[in-house]
Amino acid sequence: MQVPGILFTPICPHSLSFRPLILPEYVTLRVQVPFNSRGQAWASFDGKGRIQLGPGDALICSVSPWPLPTACLVDSTTDFLRSIHEGLHWNLRKSQALDGPA
Repeated sequence: MQVPGILFTPICPHSLSFRPLILPEYVTLRVQVPFNSRGQAWASFDGKGRIQLGPGDALICSVSPWPLPTACLVDSTTDFLRSIHEGLHWNLRKSQALDGPA
């Protein structure tokens, strides 16, 4: 199933009240550092370096007019769940010294 929209996910939030948001595709998201901010903010995109944001600077996020093609081994759902399983080691138990050979 495909749902056109934006998934906005806070990474390393400072509070558990910050949760991922699913927004409709027509929404334009603006994240701005307040003009009276006492410090700066930093933005990182896909973990590729970072840029400093000062008071009044803003990031504008919207849906691209061009779809993003993806390559799948099986299908997008199966591939996603497999990558989570492999990355987070779900349902795997490491053998311990007393377990004997693995």
